Amino acid sequence: MTKSDRIAVIGGGSWATAIVKILENNCKHIHWWIREQEIIENIQKYHHNPHFLSIVELPVSKLILSNDMNEIIKKSDILIFCIPAAFLEDALKNIDKNILKNKIIVSAIKGIVPSHSLSVTQFFKEYFNIKDEQIALISGPSHAEEVSAEKLTYLTIASTNDEVIQRLQPKITCRFIKTTTSNDVLGIEFSTVLKNIMSLAAGICIGLDYGDNFIAVLVANGIKEIKQFIKTVHPIERNICESAYTGDLLVTAYSKFSRNRVFGNMLGRGYSVNSAKLEMNMIAEGYYAVKGIKEINKKYNVSMPITDAVYNILYENIAPVIEIKILSEKLS
Repeated sequence: MTKSDRIAVIGGGSWATAIVKILENNCKHIHWWIREQEIIENIQKYHHNPHFLSIVELPVSKLILSNDMNEIIKKSDILIFCIPAAFLEDALKNIDKNILKNKIIVSAIKGIVPSHSLSVTQFFKEYFNIKDEQIALISGPSHAEEVSAEKLTYLTIASTNDEVIQRLQPKITCRFIKTTTSNDVLGIEFSTVLKNIMSLAAGICIGLDYGDNFIAVLVANGIKEIKQFIKTVHPIERNICESAYTGDLLVTAYSKFSRNRVFGNMLGRGYSVNSAKLEMNMIAEGYYAVKGIKEINKKYNVSMPITDAVYNILYENIAPVIEIKILSEKLS
């Protein structure tokens, strides 16, 4: 069954491109949905994605490219979604919901669907009637840039369905990708959302010229904040020290490749939110995620001082220097 599965990547950004590079090691053919026809034509002609990870040579002989999502979904058994969460609903608005029946839905997205304040897997379940046993998650710690450079990377595949994991794992594992597994889909999913917010906070503090000592305390408190939130929202037994939780936070908070860290750094250095958004050519998921988490937390009332601080800077127009000063009195 594993060898015969037809697999599709949905999205045209850097993480989608990196996942295609992973899959080429184990898949005879890869269906790939990209919205823009001109990007498809560029890949077919030059074997590179012109906008993301453009140095990566793509296996064109293995690629079945299309901007018709319905057609890509019909031809595939496993669908790996890599569209930024902020744009997911719009991208899916014209698909035939019935064609998702019996498909394996894999989220490689780290964000909240903004208009519904739902995680990606929750969104698929609620609006497309996808069952838990159809759903899987691919999580880091990982940056697309390092995957594309074939740097050794450890990914976690999460699903409550062992068969789904068994079908996915041989496709994702390769010379430079090691995989571990988990059944904590929602916990890992919310952890990946929250680590983007913590990384944004770290970037703000770096931009404000706080030192390594403070950033270490911030990240340690971020781990505690993530642990408390996911324990409240999805109370199962888990080890927060595993790489899918703490490792993913660390790489996002400290790496030069982290979009959220870069975005936060710009805010700390004095950019307005709009100016920072305009200057970046990629999505910082934490910008949208913090608003969604604030909305979700109205139900749970978890103490989340770092999340609150980032929200206040982004959406309440509180000056970063003031908000981080207030936050610094709450950390331990």
